[in-house]
Amino acid sequence: MLNIEKYGAVDIGSNAIRLLVATVVEQEGKDTIFKKTSLVRVPIRLGADVFLEGKISESNAKRMIDAMMAFKLLMKTHNIKRFRACATSAMREASNGREIAARIEKESGLAINIIDGNDEAAIIASTHLKSLISDDKAFLYVDVGGGSTEFTVFANGRAVSSRSFKLGTVRLLEDRVDDRMWDDVEQWIKLETKGYRKISMIGSGGNINSIYKKSGKKIGKPLSYFYLSSYYELIKSLSFEERITELDMNPDRADVVVPATRIYLSAMKWSKAKNMFVPKIGLSDGIIKSLYNEKIATELEVN
Repeated sequence: MLNIEKYGAVDIGSNAIRLLVATVVEQEGKDTIFKKTSLVRVPIRLGADVFLEGKISESNAKRMIDAMMAFKLLMKTHNIKRFRACATSAMREASNGREIAARIEKESGLAINIIDGNDEAAIIASTHLKSLISDDKAFLYVDVGGGSTEFTVFANGRAVSSRSFKLGTVRLLEDRVDDRMWDDVEQWIKLETKGYRKISMIGSGGNINSIYKKSGKKIGKPLSYFYLSSYYELIKSLSFEERITELDMNPDRADVVVPATRIYLSAMKWSKAKNMFVPKIGLSDGIIKSLYNEKIATELEVN
């Protein structure tokens, strides 16, 4: 006997807003299946407003409201049973972030949870990420976003340390990252990974997913430091226009991919990781898993 429901998750990031629709299939005596059914991405670059002006512009606020209204209709069409929207660094730092969230809820009926970096890392960690973490290996998990990057060290099958830094792709493009931030990240990574003889990296975020797809690697096979370094030199040598025309990138990817790759490469260098696994998970996947875990907890309480 199967129990099938659809869940919705909205990730409001500094570079884009995403709606993930997932089909959750419960089967008696077996593991629950989480299947990505639909993913809609709208490149509203909130970070360009916030990191320069300190607030979300009226034009982008209206675009956000339109996007959320559209997402509401899509979720209605999908017959979504459970839903949550989470906003990260751009809305968190915007002086009018909570005001915009209230406007969106009033007009669309969809509430937005503005979360901090530690919450973001914890939500992502609730995904099937742990199935990749073996007890006898150490991993540095790196999630690069537009406004911040979350780092988590896993060892002995569990998270042992985690930190969020205001080092993001849009923030770097807008020249809003001090050199001292790079120094802080380097010191933290070296300190937290120095006790492990061999460490691998796990990368998440739209940019590394795009790079992995273009690499042609079979699912489950890692990217090497050498490959990523070569790719970085390639994209740096091309202009913004050439990345669009020659590498077939979307315009909103063609600029942020350069600083994103720099962050991943730096993390690999400082942790001495030679390989990076790319499981294609992110905040929206974590939201889906969190919604499911809450459902199970509620059912246990009732019973």
